[in-house]
Amino acid sequence: MGIEQIAAAMERVASVLRRKPQAGAHEDTAATARWDGGLRTSVRSDTGCAVATDMPVEVGGENGAETPGWLLRAGLASCAVTRIAMAAAAQGITLATLEARATSRSDTRGLLDVPEPDGRSVPAGPLAMALHVRIGAPGVSAQQLRALVASTSGCSPVTCAVEQPQRVALHVDVAP
Repeated sequence: MGIEQIAAAMERVASVLRRKPQAGAHEDTAATARWDGGLRTSVRSDTGCAVATDMPVEVGGENGAETPGWLLRAGLASCAVTRIAMAAAAQGITLATLEARATSRSDTRGLLDVPEPDGRSVPAGPLAMALHVRIGAPGVSAQQLRALVASTSGCSPVTCAVEQPQRVALHVDVAP
């Protein structure tokens, strides 16, 4: 879809949401992970999309697929690119280059529940995350492109989820 069509589609939805704000709240597509043995999983959406995960050999996996942590970084990078492309379309900017690289730093002790020497727990999640965006558009200044990228982080669902995490309600059903 071209930038004009993207901008028009976004404006149609925004117009409806301005008239009916309650229409914006919805249930997101669920992700269902099934254990495939060892440390491998297969994750499926209700729409039929699928992805596999595994862990490195060093922690007992077979290194046969990307890790769940990589999927988090992939979600962060792809969501950022999507939201930047949406903002560019809304502003009539034709992009020539757009990519994002999500990086993080973690401590494996958290995953394995190995505490600090003084007994304090080590976080299992990333200790730091960064998003590196590369963007280019003919005839658009670097300052305008930087402002475009900066304006989108508060509208990127995955960025917001990482920066402002929600408690995860845990429900357990025991199989027979």
